[in-house]
Amino acid sequence: MVIHYRLARPSDAAAIADLHADSWRRAYRGFLSDSFLDHEVAADRAAVWRQRFHEPDPGLVTMTVVGEAHGEVHGFAHSVAADDPQWGTLLDNLHVRHDVRRLGIGTRLMAETARWLEDHGYDEGLYLWVVERNQTARHLYDAVGGRPVGSGVWDAPGGASVASLRYWWPRPSDLARRLPAGIATLGS
Repeated sequence: MVIHYRLARPSDAAAIADLHADSWRRAYRGFLSDSFLDHEVAADRAAVWRQRFHEPDPGLVTMTVVGEAHGEVHGFAHSVAADDPQWGTLLDNLHVRHDVRRLGIGTRLMAETARWLEDHGYDEGLYLWVVERNQTARHLYDAVGGRPVGSGVWDAPGGASVASLRYWWPRPSDLARRLPAGIATLGS
């Protein structure tokens, strides 16, 4: 299977929302309420992605990268450029379909995000928040050079408060360099 990476389009909103909801159901069971995950997460994520694509905040610079094969979204990364003066750009969402994990899609989405940021003059840092007990995600972030630099509490949808860690990369360009030589960058 060949994964192609490109910037997301408004027509991707529903597929991204579906993947996002499924990912939360699988990864956040035990962190978020079962009621929220079983009955509300799909509508919640659909509303978030509808807003991001169709009513974006004009004060924010955002970008979403998708990895797709055969017309299906297999993963995505969403970022808010220059979100924080100390930490830089927020990598707000990174999700890969459960059946194609461990194929390097998450790493490549992060690298493509970093490359886009670098190409557009955003190299002040890249950070994300991860659920503290999400060992799978933390392993990826450790493997690609992220440093845990703080902790906090995520006031998650559905009323949960979840212990989280901030991971940080001082320069997104360091992540961009993790792309193997000769691989094309984002297509249209």
